[in-house]
Amino acid sequence: MAHLLDLGGHRVAAELSGPPTPIRSGVLLPPGRVALLHRLPDADVYRHGWNSWSPSGWRAMHEPPLRIAAPQRRLTADDTVWDDPTRHHSSAVTALTAGDGNVLLLGSLGLDVPRLAVDRDTVTGWCEGGDAPWFCAYGPELDVFARYAELLGEHLGVAPGGPRLRAGNVWCSWYAYYEDIDEATLHTDLAGLAGLPFDVFQIDDGWERMVGDWEPNDRFPAGMRAMAGRVADAGLRPGLWVAPFIARPESQVVREKPHLFLRDAAGNPATAGYNWGGPYYALDVTLPEARDHLRTLVERVVGWGFRYLKLDFVNAAAIAAERHDHGVGRESAYRQAMELIRETAGPDVYLLGSGAPVLPSIGVCDGIRVGPDVAPQWTNYATDDPSDATAENALVASVNRLWLKGLVELDPDVAYFRSRANLLTEDQRRLLADLAHACGFRATSDPPGWLDAAEREDLAAFLAGDPPVKQLDRYRVAVGGRVVDFTAAALRRAR
Repeated sequence: MAHLLDLGGHRVAAELSGPPTPIRSGVLLPPGRVALLHRLPDADVYRHGWNSWSPSGWRAMHEPPLRIAAPQRRLTADDTVWDDPTRHHSSAVTALTAGDGNVLLLGSLGLDVPRLAVDRDTVTGWCEGGDAPWFCAYGPELDVFARYAELLGEHLGVAPGGPRLRAGNVWCSWYAYYEDIDEATLHTDLAGLAGLPFDVFQIDDGWERMVGDWEPNDRFPAGMRAMAGRVADAGLRPGLWVAPFIARPESQVVREKPHLFLRDAAGNPATAGYNWGGPYYALDVTLPEARDHLRTLVERVVGWGFRYLKLDFVNAAAIAAERHDHGVGRESAYRQAMELIRETAGPDVYLLGSGAPVLPSIGVCDGIRVGPDVAPQWTNYATDDPSDATAENALVASVNRLWLKGLVELDPDVAYFRSRANLLTEDQRRLLADLAHACGFRATSDPPGWLDAAEREDLAAFLAGDPPVKQLDRYRVAVGGRVVDFTAAALRRAR
């Protein structure tokens, strides 16, 4: 049915499934399909990505939509089902600039793949499943996004004050060694971090026999319980990377228990994404036996002593596939699996989601990655994929998701202080450090043995600093006594 929405000076014709309800700073629209005649044909359009790695940012209406073009990469780093090569499209929320400092925002307040599409005349919102209302508002950009975030927190179970657990300062092995880690190297790094104010020592990919087979490989002869104990003895929280929902085709669990994994319409194992030189599969987390398998995994790693879990590639649980429980939406299936992890791990184990579908992670995860992987280079001449691992891509997506702060801890990925094995300029390294302060999540992968005296001093100052932060506008943030302007970097002009 047709309605006319009065949004504080901007009137919008709307096609809704029922009457709107005025609320503070906007209107609540009923569940179902929503279509707005926005009257902003020359607007810039906000695109929010589905998961951690999906591109987020603004595009002019006349420009091509912000998206991942390569199908294999899109399966890994976004939602392939609703991709549109011609129209602007977004996950959960979109906004359009009005030219007077205000924006028109439309955002879902629930799960099961809310999507939006925008053209010169209309904004359309719908859900693949579920039955959630929509929030619509018009006003100053930061204000309407803040009100939307407040409502999301109320609907998705975020306690007042935000997540209870905080990560603190994190050292992670990935961006120095990648998969090439071993017990002796990590012992050396752990000792070298003494005197630096780290809270977490997180072991990344490379410790396991194979993705899907979560036991230590022969590079960790003493085992992971001993490794966690050594970290705890050093006064740090032991952290571990694990991808709980996925397995490589050649893993033991796939060979012995193929029935645990999602299937495509033809009954074959469904490819959930690509990494490690090939495809990987995803657990059907609606299957009771798969949930038991997941529970056993979490009990094992927490039993070893790890109290910080980096849960990677978790979007795999929410891909489009045939599930044991056909009545469960794919985002609900993901959220139920994450709730199982939370229940099994206990309330004092920090859960960081990477590759995490954003809305269904709110209220369950303590933190989520909000951009693709960084790298020790600003750009990569060989690719223009906005989800590829570059410092620029990580910054662009993260700064365009600052509105999520307070709902969940925002992990923009690591900052760099080393000059060894690093192509970033001093200004680019400073931008990443400032972004970490803006997000409130400080992490690095720099091995202490790679730092000279001045670099170690800079790292120490970064970790010790906790400056007051206030977002001033879309791309400017006050960090302590300085105004940090991310505009040039966020508009992809920093080189």
